[in-house]
Amino acid sequence: MSTTPEALPPWARQLSEKYYSGAFAMFVLHGNVRDLVPAAEFVPLPRFLNETLFGQRDLILTYDRGGGISFAKSAMQADFRAALTGYDSFHGTTYAQALPRNPDGVLNLLDNYLRLRLLDGKKIALMIDFAETIAPAGDVSSMPAEDRNALVILKRWAQNPAFLRSDLTICLIAENQIELNQGIVQNPGVASIAIPLPDDAERLEFIQAQLASTPLPAGSDLTDAVLAKLGAGLKRVQLQSLISHAVQNRQPLTVKFMTQRKKELIEAEAGGLLEFVHTRFDLSMVAGNDQAKKKLQNAAAAIRAGKTDVLPMGYVICGPVGTGKTFLTTCFAGEVGIPAVVLKNFRSMWQGVTEGNLERVLNLLRAMSPIAVIVDEADAQLGNRSSSGDSGVGNRVFAQIAQFMGNTELRGKVIWFLLTCRPDLLPVDLKRQGRAEEHIALFYPDTDEERLALLRAMQKKTGTGLSSPEAEKFFLDHAGAGSLSGADIEAVLIRARMKSALENDATVDLEDLKAALEDFIPPSYPTEIELQNLVAVLECTSKSLLPQKYRDMDRGEVIRRASELATLTR
Repeated sequence: MSTTPEALPPWARQLSEKYYSGAFAMFVLHGNVRDLVPAAEFVPLPRFLNETLFGQRDLILTYDRGGGISFAKSAMQADFRAALTGYDSFHGTTYAQALPRNPDGVLNLLDNYLRLRLLDGKKIALMIDFAETIAPAGDVSSMPAEDRNALVILKRWAQNPAFLRSDLTICLIAENQIELNQGIVQNPGVASIAIPLPDDAERLEFIQAQLASTPLPAGSDLTDAVLAKLGAGLKRVQLQSLISHAVQNRQPLTVKFMTQRKKELIEAEAGGLLEFVHTRFDLSMVAGNDQAKKKLQNAAAAIRAGKTDVLPMGYVICGPVGTGKTFLTTCFAGEVGIPAVVLKNFRSMWQGVTEGNLERVLNLLRAMSPIAVIVDEADAQLGNRSSSGDSGVGNRVFAQIAQFMGNTELRGKVIWFLLTCRPDLLPVDLKRQGRAEEHIALFYPDTDEERLALLRAMQKKTGTGLSSPEAEKFFLDHAGAGSLSGADIEAVLIRARMKSALENDATVDLEDLKAALEDFIPPSYPTEIELQNLVAVLECTSKSLLPQKYRDMDRGEVIRRASELATLTR
């Protein structure tokens, strides 16, 4: 190594320590491998490896499937050419004029070259970039012959005692470790080193270095500290691009512009698997379910006070359809002022892609903390350990999610909200204590006060102003209004607004509401709704959240009835 371990980034220091232990000659570098790395200046990873980490080596080679073999210095290339000439003379080949194109052929040549130069006592570093294209994940029996051959060579290198005794380091570089063949990743002779996205302090250091030579244009309302905070989840190269764009175009860098660009960059980086939720609402907009709202208000207060150690790792938000599970969760994000994202469908039909997608998403979530992660229809989205017929993908995906959710270092930083109408179908591993610990049950309004509060909340949400003071009384007295959910009430108000707009009325009046309410027939699924209510009662972890009629019910009777209904709805 060409510099003292103390001066290296933490991941490089970890690599250095493992290398000097004498137990490893091969390393997998994964994660944020396409970013800038701090050295004397901020440089791309290949340059950092060539000049800083391995700068004192006698021979430094880089290989990737598309670009072939390259060298840190021309003298090193000349040495390789000389070795190839000798190889051609002995074997009758012509590799000095043209190297083989297939990776296993190149690796065979490199194997011969490494052994030859190690006998000469040379100190060597070899970087294999885009390693997932040379030793891809998948079943060995279904691989092409050249991939199998390349995999065998890499495994042989990882277990070669002569390589461990010599001054040789081999680095396999891949963005997603899961896309690399697990026979390499799990080999006892291979050490995996994760390169994380920059944290707050690292982003601030980079931004200050950038702004020292190129200040932001006049009119920018971001300090370097605020820019570093807003840049959570971004790479240094992305921050550099934002700053350069503002400077070159003399466009002020504002909070609004930064927020929008970050949303675009993160969603692009996640490949469309994360979607930012922007809300103008907070928990004051939530009507009814006062105890549930109070719990989340307390959590928001703890986050603002920095007391993240008292927060649950996550929440299960359950209850029948139309009770406002998604709205409650987005209002929580608005209340506390942290970003919220919806986890989209990350599953793919292609081998290895699902796990790679999820690894990328989880790395982004870790870097963007504090953040709320909303998983709608969580019982279907997250799967379970018993998934079959998918070559073990479901099991591996479930294990990735469960391990991440249970990481107590992320308590109060990554807050999970698992939304479901059927919490009984959600795997116990995800909703146990230490993962989604708080189970909050929501129910339809039960009293006139709750119905009136919900009507007023839906008026605010939809922008509906009722001009008649009799409208609220009419709503409460209407026979069908007592069974309406929040979603139903919202639909009624939208219909009333449409009638008003078609008649060119300035406001929605009693007649508009009456016509909409009389015409509206809510979807009726009594068996499913009763089941969803009962499983929410059984799932709830706080008695104060239950309506009185459910609080007083015999739990054994609730279990019996829920089981009976579950059988009917299959």
